Amino acid sequence: MKKVLFVLTNHEDLGDTGMKTGFWIEEFAAPYYLLKDKGIEITLASPKGGQPPIDPKSNEPDFQTPATIRFNDDKETQEILSKTIKLETVNQADYDAVFYPGGHGVVWDLAEDENSIALIEDFYNNNKPVAAVCHAPAIFKNTKNTDGTSLVNGKKVTGFTNGEEEAVQLTSVVPFLVEDMLKSNGGIYTKKADWSPYAVEDGLLITGQNPASSELVAELLLEKLK
Repeated sequence: MKKVLFVLTNHEDLGDTGMKTGFWIEEFAAPYYLLKDKGIEITLASPKGGQPPIDPKSNEPDFQTPATIRFNDDKETQEILSKTIKLETVNQADYDAVFYPGGHGVVWDLAEDENSIALIEDFYNNNKPVAAVCHAPAIFKNTKNTDGTSLVNGKKVTGFTNGEEEAVQLTSVVPFLVEDMLKSNGGIYTKKADWSPYAVEDGLLITGQNPASSELVAELLLEKLK
């Protein structure tokens, strides 16, 4: 049985707006169920362990999908989610791939988290896929190749667009823009129209543009694991 590690944000404050953030339910639930239903064993981790914060906005009626509805009725998965393991205890040798769901929280903690950075580099250097969707490609801000260049340098990538960030009115709230960061790190950044499903694969890196791209990323990851 193939094993995939999911890494979730623990960050819940939306800058200094007084509002809350966290991970985006659809970006966790859609890939989780797609992989789980195919017999993939999934382990959940976060920097601090325990219950990761859910972005309250992702619970709103407008953002419900079959996967989020299933999650909201799924006490067993909610229980597993409440007990994520600490990132520092994770060893890439125990898994076949790693997946990062997005949500604005990621740009604050996982983008800078030393355990996460080391883990991604470890997965990559051991020829294992690293997948991320929406804001989660923020995890590539500080990841490096063995020669010191950025991990995304010269690689095809996507992630939450500047236009999408502008649309949710958080351009001046987030510490950096995912699109700009990927470009400045040498990534070959492409995108589709705002909110369109879009995912890109380049070698071991699989990235998706926005919440609607979550399942596409999981499908590409599933193919990779075969």
